Amino acid sequence: MATDYENLLDLVRRRRSTRRYKPDPVADGDIEKIIEVARWAMSGANAQPWEFVVVKDGNTRAEIFELYKLHRTQTDVFNKLLPPELKHPVTGTLKAGQPSFRDAPVFIVVCGDSRTLLATSLSAEIMGYERTTYHFNLANATMLVHLAAASLGLGTQWISTSPIWEGKLKTLLGIPDWFTVPHLAPLGYRDYTPPPPYRREVSEILHREEYEQSKFRTDEQVLEYIALVRNRARAAYYIPPEKGKK
Repeated sequence: MATDYENLLDLVRRRRSTRRYKPDPVADGDIEKIIEVARWAMSGANAQPWEFVVVKDGNTRAEIFELYKLHRTQTDVFNKLLPPELKHPVTGTLKAGQPSFRDAPVFIVVCGDSRTLLATSLSAEIMGYERTTYHFNLANATMLVHLAAASLGLGTQWISTSPIWEGKLKTLLGIPDWFTVPHLAPLGYRDYTPPPPYRREVSEILHREEYEQSKFRTDEQVLEYIALVRNRARAAYYIPPEKGKK
């Protein structure tokens, strides 16, 4: 069992968000292996709301990326209002010709059948739609997509939709109206090696028996932490130029 733990820890440490992909195709067999893992995700009442649309067509992938750019145009407006140290590293980075997830040869679009809310109707009534296990179920499946891809030596990036472009994405892919599309995962072989991500230490986040007040962060400390994360993330979001190019 210790070996299983070490393998799992190694896998989650190796997983990286990938922002430049090789054009090499991904085998259908590997895609099916990823979905096989994802379908074993935890779900409340075993509702299993997830379904997956695999998109390989280059024109369709380009259209999806244009929809994402619409979302980013809106969010960049707000990000630009923040002081430099708090701005998200991707603010204003969608420039023509710059590598991004649009170059991944495969998109896995995570869909959810909202009718499965009936499996946990009490939760839906007392917690509100946005806090139902339905959404957590889909996040569980999406996480397994990323881990399964990493186990196969493939890169992914977690892309979340928003009301700004989710509806247009559903129309483009013919997804039924009552479905939601919370996430998509670009999939392919990395064209560079992302640096190790920053993680808080176990000693900072672990509390025993009750919340340890000595570990409570003030508002100022949280802002300092966000600035620290932003600064460290800039190295992760930086995509080195291809060899021979500047």
